Amino acid sequence: QVQLVESGGGLVQAGGSLRLSCAASGRTFSSRVMGWFRQAPGKEREFVASISWSVGSTYWASYAEFVKGRFTISGDNAKNTVYLQMNSLKPEDTAVYYCAAAAKLVRSSSRDDYDYWGRGTQVTVSS
Repeated sequence: QVQLVESGGGLVQAGGSLRLSCAASGRTFSSRVMGWFRQAPGKEREFVASISWSVGSTYWASYAEFVKGRFTISGDNAKNTVYLQMNSLKPEDTAVYYCAAAAKLVRSSSRDDYDYWGRGTQVTVSS
């Protein structure tokens, strides 16, 4: 089992920045695939970004179109942690942000391909 714990959410004004962190513990993988999803009230959970990396190498990073150029995903192998740097935040970015991890090396934006999930952290962007 893999346990994921998100942190870094909060309230920020439009145009501001936040950095989310997701610490993984338990069973870990030498090559990791982790992602961020978000869910706004009344909406389905949607893909935000994902990354695959190993020691010293980032294999790929993928982003949803609506965050390209504003959000950056990165991983720290030594800390078993993945980050989501969010800049130029908009009110429509308001949601609960979830960290997810895949047991297989898949490049996917589908929730079904992720096996482990955190409990989420709230991000609220005021106008």
